Amino acid sequence: MVPEAEVRDVLDELQRLRARVPLLSGALAASTDGLVLAHDTPGVEAEGVAALTAAALGVSIRMTDAAGRGGFRELLVRGGSGYVATYAAGSSAVLTLLAEDRINVGRLHLEGRRSGARIGELVDAALERVERPAPTRALPPRPTGTPNRALPQRPT
Repeated sequence: MVPEAEVRDVLDELQRLRARVPLLSGALAASTDGLVLAHDTPGVEAEGVAALTAAALGVSIRMTDAAGRGGFRELLVRGGSGYVATYAAGSSAVLTLLAEDRINVGRLHLEGRRSGARIGELVDAALERVERPAPTRALPPRPTGTPNRALPQRPT
């Protein structure tokens, strides 16, 4: 699970992205298994889009592998009234953008790749901090010359 501070940072990045690219109608970051991390998707059910993104990601990964094209980087789907673009965001997240039909696709890719990289850094760093075990405290060293006293034993 990504800590709350990083979720806010991811949401800030999504909002800055939408401000930079006016023809984006929505943006969401999700885990690769389809759980929403943060979203700015007015009028769109973010959970449904995240779940479908995970399904499309699974097919895309298999396709790039079968075709010998390396790891997944991005997916672009064009519908009758716009685009859905998904970008890798680190090792455990994806960025999905919803765009109007009039968008400059080159600009969409440029901004989506940049934001995906930023979000990936945030999420991967947060997960690394969460998964790293806390350091254990070592017992102080026993002074030399002190006999090793065992606990008293009950007579049997």
